[in-house]
Amino acid sequence: MAFVMLLFLVSSCSEKHHKQPHDLKIAFLSDVHLQNLYGKLSDNDFKGVLNPENGRYVLGRTMEAQLHSTRLFNENYFAFLAALDDVVRRGVKYVVLPGDFSDDGQPLNVRGMQEILHEYEKQYGIQFIAITGNHDPVRPFAMDAGKTDYLGAGGKRQALMSREGMYSPKSEDENPVVITTDIHKMGYAEILAEMGDFGFFPKPSDIYWETPFSSYGYDDYSFEKALQDASLNKREYSVPPTNYNLPDVSYLEEPVEGLWLLAIDGNVYVPRESVAGDGADPENYNGASIGYNEVLTHKKHLLDWVRKVCREAKKRDKILITFSHFPMVEFYDDASPEIRKLFGDDKMELHRVPAEEVARTFADAGIKLHFGGHMHINDTGIRTYDDGKFLVNVQIPSLAAYISAYKLLTIHNANQMEVETVQLDSVPRFKELFPLYEREYAYLDSVKSPSTWNPDILATSSYHDYTAWHLKELVRLRFLKDDWPEDLREFFGNSTGKQMYDYVEAHSQNPESDSLLNIGDWTGMDLIYDFYRLRSADKLAIPDIGKERLAAYEDFFQEVKYAIPENGAEKRIVQLQDLAGIFEHLMNGAPADHFTINLSATDSILVSVN
Repeated sequence: MAFVMLLFLVSSCSEKHHKQPHDLKIAFLSDVHLQNLYGKLSDNDFKGVLNPENGRYVLGRTMEAQLHSTRLFNENYFAFLAALDDVVRRGVKYVVLPGDFSDDGQPLNVRGMQEILHEYEKQYGIQFIAITGNHDPVRPFAMDAGKTDYLGAGGKRQALMSREGMYSPKSEDENPVVITTDIHKMGYAEILAEMGDFGFFPKPSDIYWETPFSSYGYDDYSFEKALQDASLNKREYSVPPTNYNLPDVSYLEEPVEGLWLLAIDGNVYVPRESVAGDGADPENYNGASIGYNEVLTHKKHLLDWVRKVCREAKKRDKILITFSHFPMVEFYDDASPEIRKLFGDDKMELHRVPAEEVARTFADAGIKLHFGGHMHINDTGIRTYDDGKFLVNVQIPSLAAYISAYKLLTIHNANQMEVETVQLDSVPRFKELFPLYEREYAYLDSVKSPSTWNPDILATSSYHDYTAWHLKELVRLRFLKDDWPEDLREFFGNSTGKQMYDYVEAHSQNPESDSLLNIGDWTGMDLIYDFYRLRSADKLAIPDIGKERLAAYEDFFQEVKYAIPENGAEKRIVQLQDLAGIFEHLMNGAPADHFTINLSATDSILVSVN
């Protein structure tokens, strides 16, 4: 009888040991950058600017600010709510937020995020699981901050500062400065105090939870032990070269039996050169925008922990899904060498491209599937190695930029994963602040501002078109100047497609050049804009660009390949050939819309779903 009972217990433990989720869905919403439009300041009576359309006060940023930023500051508030409502309609119960959930970690905005998450958690039973990005926190410790470009009375800008003396109006025409601590940039301690319920600390319902610094293991786990080790003062590492102690809020959570979610805090705050003194002074650190290249050099403790987690996951038959704010694989469809050659080392955010060593290191550790954000682009990067190891990096678009979307992962079983890119075409209320922008534009126009934006953006009828306009203005107002060589910018800016084709054809040795009768109706500026659409959205941009336009580009770049760089056209032809190579990479990358991943495969790991 004892033997039978022992056999029953062993069998029961074995069944529990191997239990894994099937057809479980997880939504990944990255780079929300929430601006708490309808929040209230806790220490100042200032309410924001009154919207005449609905009689509500708004704490939002100007359109001028939005169109010079890689993210929208205001309308992403409505996009976030629309995405959450879509998640609810799909019956998804797990939502992951891989960093930059706030706009620079201000108390006003982090409180707003917490309130929204708790509301959906309570009303729909959704479990939110978050990790920090480089905008939350901006530095490891709290620091004074402010913005000079909030929407203000009379269409003017409004400055909000966290303390007196940070900003002085430049003219008597400006609105008076508002002082509020709710606009300072929070550090780790403050952000976790607000967001701790969303994965950063263990919950009684968790099957398992640990950090890189935990003193226990899976077999002797208890909620009480986890809670004790979760204290922020027990989650610190020594950052070289100063050996300051900084927080690391990485964690592993098993929210449902058989599923391990590995949340990596990829923020690395490198101490500034020639700075000595207080390790708790936020001014002593650089920002954390680079990501895993600095993790390899300054957070080596994470690598040992990740290896351990991967070994344990395999040993215990856990499905391991990894996420963090930063990408682990090159995100330009392997076009980075050509981009570097054409634009330069310090352009196109190339400093954020992870070195090949990053993917190799984490693949060696055992990571196979990683979800990252940070870049506000849609992409899939894959690295395979001769020893059979591989790493798939799913790059999540931002809800605050073109193309606004989130990723939906369906875990069919331990090996079969399905990834869908859910676009936000319809966002209720996204035009709610347009009356304030009209007032802003009227003021800028009245003072003959040299930086007046194009008011046609206010004629858009969908959030999709609105984000496309945002990108178009961003290209015009910022990217052209920041990224493109001046001579190439002038060449594109003053040429039609036909003129560009004729220029290239004059230097071409293509025997079929004369057969091309219609290059299409486009300009050099159209091509630059479409270049950024492809960069941001991958093949999801094709419907917006149009197949005929893409075919015309393909014919143009085909002619470019035959061009001979001589007779004074050496530099220009080489530039166009480099650009042709970049376009070819962007058009032929791994599937980035709807695809399956076979984690047990040795080839054909990714398969597109039509």
